[in-house]
Amino acid sequence: MTIRAIVADDSRVMRQIVIRTLRQAGYDWEVREASDGAEALEAVRADEPDVVLSDWNMPNMTGIDLLRALRSAGFGTPFGFVTSEGSPEMRATAEAAGALFLIAKPFTPESFREVIEPVLA
Repeated sequence: MTIRAIVADDSRVMRQIVIRTLRQAGYDWEVREASDGAEALEAVRADEPDVVLSDWNMPNMTGIDLLRALRSAGFGTPFGFVTSEGSPEMRATAEAAGALFLIAKPFTPESFREVIEPVLA
C-alpha cells in the first residue's frame, strides 16, 4: 500500500529536501507539494492524504493555522511539522492543536523514522 503525503513548505528547496530525506529514510511515498497552508488545505479537501508534513512559518496560511483548519473541518489526517525551530512552546502548541510530531531542522533520515514509524504502526 502506497502512503500518500502532502509536503507543505513555502520553500521549494526545503520541500525537495524533505522529500529526499523521506526517501533516504525508506519511505517511498506518493508526495504532493503545497507552497503554503492554504494550498495544502485545498489539497487535503480535494483528496485526503495519509499524512501531512508541514512547515510552521508560511505566507497566506501558517502550518499551525492549517492544522487548526483541518481539525475544525473534521479531518483527522495525521499531521506533523518539519520546521526550522522546535522550541518547547511551539511543541506544546503543536501538540495541543493535534500534531503528532514536530521535527526541527537540521533533520536526518533517522529523525524522520523515529517519529513516523509510530504514526504508521
